[in-house]
Amino acid sequence: MAKIAGYGGVGVAFALAANSFFAEWPAATETSSGHVAPRQNPPHLFYGSWKNVEAAKEEYLVKPEYTVDINGVTIKLNHNKNKIAKHANVMSKHLTEDMYNRLKDKTTSNGITLDKCIKTGIENPGHPTIATVGMVAGDAESYDTFKELFDPVIDERHGGYPPDAKHPTNLDLSQVIDGNIDPSYVISTRVRSGRSVAGIPLPPSCTKAERRKVEQVVTKALRNMPGDLAGDYYPLAGSQSYAPKPGGMSHAEEEQLREDHFLFQEPDSTLLISGGMERDWPDARGIFHNKDKNALVWLNEEDHLRIISMEMGADIKGVFSRFVRLCNAVEGVVKKEGYGFSHSEHLGYILTCPSNLGTGLRASMMVKLPYLSQMPYFKKLAGKYRIQIRGSGGVDSEFNGVFDLSNADRLGTGEVDLVNTMIRGVGEMIEEEKRLEKLMKD
Repeated sequence: MAKIAGYGGVGVAFALAANSFFAEWPAATETSSGHVAPRQNPPHLFYGSWKNVEAAKEEYLVKPEYTVDINGVTIKLNHNKNKIAKHANVMSKHLTEDMYNRLKDKTTSNGITLDKCIKTGIENPGHPTIATVGMVAGDAESYDTFKELFDPVIDERHGGYPPDAKHPTNLDLSQVIDGNIDPSYVISTRVRSGRSVAGIPLPPSCTKAERRKVEQVVTKALRNMPGDLAGDYYPLAGSQSYAPKPGGMSHAEEEQLREDHFLFQEPDSTLLISGGMERDWPDARGIFHNKDKNALVWLNEEDHLRIISMEMGADIKGVFSRFVRLCNAVEGVVKKEGYGFSHSEHLGYILTCPSNLGTGLRASMMVKLPYLSQMPYFKKLAGKYRIQIRGSGGVDSEFNGVFDLSNADRLGTGEVDLVNTMIRGVGEMIEEEKRLEKLMKD
């Protein structure tokens, strides 16, 4: 099949326009030879040659800031706002010309291509504090079809994870440690994970109809949540996909949920937009929450589902206990509807980004570190304790003295062990903050 478009400043503008152009085309078709053609809805061919891959990388290193309109919201995008001189994401370290040529014509049974998987890393060179992965999966099969690239990327991102490794599970709440965390430095605590409905392509590659299928299956299940987890589903304002609430929640309700840090933002990240996860926004996106708003499920953002337990303060044991109950309840009701979650013995739960494979679990605390964050060893100290640093507004946000600190690993370690890693690391970093604070006051 011929390339949809030759490279030459294609960028996001082409992707946004093409989404509309291919809206009525089938997602993927089988050729006369039995080979599945690249998916056309959304487009899955962008480069086609190593020369075009290199040209695209050069373009996005120097691409000036620009704007896109998503559902009436003007969003500014800058793919290299930190002025990195060359690509530093994990994918770019492992993808070679020979490897690209071996993989570029392969497709999964859903028509997912290598071009689609690497597009986020081609268009986003890297991040100053986080070793960004630089690639996403379009479906669960992507991890096998393109394993020649995914395997070394997964191995590096997760600090050593060989292709024959088996992912463990540990949800024994009695093993969660007490730790030494001064609660006066902690604003809030959250534990989240993701899940993918088996058999449906992931958000970078799904069609509008497939995205609506996820919403249909999951919301039917969520309406049967038990006890203190019982609640309701609220589609984003303007979504027409959920019959019980046509038009979704009001804009005021949506903004209030965001201000209260319960709801995801509009897709204002270059990572999400390069991955094509902004398509058809806000259709079939929404949030389920219980009465107390401490048990949440996001639908169709970066993953099919994000399952979240959160509350103000530093009670990690209480938050994690609720998280475990929430995950078990969601999986139970989804199975009753005849569906399951994508999972493998090797990779654990299958999610869009390789960084979230395995448990998919990110245990985090919003912590005040005004002094430590100014020290040149801040990032090194976090790395020592396997802690990932994010700004208070998320992965692309600026640093302002308040930080989201979480376990850096997801794969190869059980859930309880990752929570304990976060508890130890956050405790040590708060102790260093207190030491510096004392020095400054003396």
